[in-house]
Amino acid sequence: MEISNVGVVGGVNSKSCYMQKFRLYETRSRFYMIGRDKNKTFWRVLKIDRLEASELNIVEDSTLYTETEYCDILRCIHEGNKSTGGLKFITNCYGIIGFIKFLEPYYMLIITNRKKIGKICGHSVYAITKSEMVPIPHPSVRSKLAYAKDENRYKKLLCSMDLTKDFFYSYSYNIMLSLQKNLCGYNSKGKSLYETLFVWNEFLTRGIRNNLQNTSWTVALVYGYFKQVNLSISGHKFNMIIIARRSRHYAGTRYLKRGVNEKGRVANDVETEQIVFADASDGSPKQISSVVQIRGSIPLFWSQEASPLNIRPDIILSHTDSKFEATRLHFDNLVERYGKPIIILNLIKTHEKKPRETLLRTEFVNAVNSINQNLSEDACLRFLHLDLHRQSRRSKATNVLLQLGKVAAIALDLTGIFYFPVTPNTRLEGLFPYSYSGNNNVYETVAVQNSISKFNVDKETKVGNCDYNGDDENKDYNVKPKTLQSGVLRTNCIDCLDRTNIAQFAYGLVALGRQLQMLGFIEDPDIDLDNPLAKEVMKAYESMGDTLAFQYGGSAAHNKIFSERRGQWKAAAQSQELIRIIQRYYNNTCLDGAKQKAINIFLGHFQPQQGKPALWELDSDQYCDIGSHGPNLADGVVGSLIRRSQSDYILGESDAAIRNLHAPDCQHSSENPDKRSCLESTSDTFTCESSICHCWKIYGGMGNDQYCESDHICYEKHKDACDSSNFLDVDWLSSSGNSCEEELLERSISISSDNIVNEQITEVPASESGPILKERESEEQFNKNGKHTDSFENWVTREK
Repeated sequence: MEISNVGVVGGVNSKSCYMQKFRLYETRSRFYMIGRDKNKTFWRVLKIDRLEASELNIVEDSTLYTETEYCDILRCIHEGNKSTGGLKFITNCYGIIGFIKFLEPYYMLIITNRKKIGKICGHSVYAITKSEMVPIPHPSVRSKLAYAKDENRYKKLLCSMDLTKDFFYSYSYNIMLSLQKNLCGYNSKGKSLYETLFVWNEFLTRGIRNNLQNTSWTVALVYGYFKQVNLSISGHKFNMIIIARRSRHYAGTRYLKRGVNEKGRVANDVETEQIVFADASDGSPKQISSVVQIRGSIPLFWSQEASPLNIRPDIILSHTDSKFEATRLHFDNLVERYGKPIIILNLIKTHEKKPRETLLRTEFVNAVNSINQNLSEDACLRFLHLDLHRQSRRSKATNVLLQLGKVAAIALDLTGIFYFPVTPNTRLEGLFPYSYSGNNNVYETVAVQNSISKFNVDKETKVGNCDYNGDDENKDYNVKPKTLQSGVLRTNCIDCLDRTNIAQFAYGLVALGRQLQMLGFIEDPDIDLDNPLAKEVMKAYESMGDTLAFQYGGSAAHNKIFSERRGQWKAAAQSQELIRIIQRYYNNTCLDGAKQKAINIFLGHFQPQQGKPALWELDSDQYCDIGSHGPNLADGVVGSLIRRSQSDYILGESDAAIRNLHAPDCQHSSENPDKRSCLESTSDTFTCESSICHCWKIYGGMGNDQYCESDHICYEKHKDACDSSNFLDVDWLSSSGNSCEEELLERSISISSDNIVNEQITEVPASESGPILKERESEEQFNKNGKHTDSFENWVTREK
């Protein structure tokens, strides 16, 4: 029976057509799960066979029952099974997380307790407070294998995935998608929303979804961070929601998941969304806005090996993918997800006594340069270098955040933000697809016909007011037109935890000012760092940073800048940071191996089989059969030397997306020598006008200091139009993060590695190293009134 998304069908209000409360019963031969909607208007029955020792047989009764009818059914089941003990109540539950099999029996994972953590446009969001794993086969049909030592060990490993921490879901709102995709339509390309990259129980629910061809009984779990706070400004109350969604692809722990894999998936891939909305009052329309930014590991093949003898493992950079095909796949995926432009904010170091981060910086420059050579002008990647560590050691926290805020403002000028006005006869509660569906896909209800993939909104057009004539009250409302976000800011440092979180806070604060301006709450979008509102936003982002750092790194984030802004005693802050370094070191060295194995079991990257080696008998993640998916990317370096993971090969995932990493280069189209560069600059950019300036010309991010005389940021023209002005070095904007970790290590810990394994430092000729970047040693890249120089503005906002 198909239930429409609006109106009443068969006496059932479609607004409550999704089930969210369940009761589990058992007989000797079956489990019976009874589900109902929130308003108790209908009941449904799911039957799970218990007489098969190692098979999963699930049958759904398509009939919608009344309360009286469902009670009669239970009575009949009890009477019919009296000879074997009758019908027994097991537990109340709030949804099925999924089913899993280790060596013989299947287990059902269910939510037995929950708590409400927020509400988006009338749709509740929940966290799990308690879950249970229920064996499916009746004890009488289980063999000894079901009680074997290995079976119990697998169960214990899975249970170490704490579902009560940082997992959240919604019955009626597609929490795995951004607000813009929810309201403006999402092109699923025939896939269920469970197959999107942010649903962590995709593998666990695959069997029941394919069997029943719906998602009525399961919940889609998102892993990351969710926080909703009530705030006010200028007498206006509003809600702010911060959502961080962690990708299930290439997921894992700090030293076991680094860089990119051959499908273009990166480690620590997290999408952060900031939603701002105000409840309707006095007949005025409700308004809602959101903005999305992302973080992710540097998309190159690199690794680090945790060692009890080295608290700062060497960075091992593999040069196997010389054509940067995996990096290209990654950015192609970002364009598909967010549109153009993709703005890269690279926060790693520019100068080191012993090259570590600079090795990745050089290769990242070369990768982006290589990719841009094959892209059109409007599709070029925008690349910002920003040594956050150096700036934090020379400037106060306030100055660092102000400078980061200026970069964030320019990124927002390029991408825009999502804004959606809701008129009196338009209710947001009715605009979203619901969990209940008659097939594998959710209902494709689209509130706005513009697909996110088209991105045909002119974001630079000044938003004016338009009149909406309410049909019900014949009343005019001044409503700003809808705007879309096209493109995204991608921030990275080494771990994408500490420095990255500082930058994401700065971006979020600037975005909040623009969102509040769109809502009509403030005229000036600039929010001062001393404003109480800024402190609340900082608190939310600091909490998010700590949560994400625990998930990936094993400790809370290093928050040197946040500590300084709070006025925390410096000695106390340093002690706290040192404790976090030790905690992270212990977890990375001693506990992350087991944690990675649990993640791989949960996500289905490893499925136990009788007669095959057990998970704990295999070395790291090398059990994944990468040979059947593509060439070996380790380039002959295996075992303990490189332990980078290949465990994102989820069973059932198509290999069509994998490109041949050793395919010949694409033929470059002929370039017009007078073609404008990908990021246009004025002629002033390339001239030196002042006698007081020291610019460092960096070849591939290393060495060779040269000097010129200018008070501008300098670039040097390249023969290829795409080789120069799409890169910008802004070393006068730099800060904390891992930098704090390294600073404290230098003072208190003398353990270090003497050799860099497999790393060779070579001076790259200018013609091969991408752009030639000239860096300023001082902070004087802003003019005296605190604004960017004309050359910088021209670099980012180039004329259309």
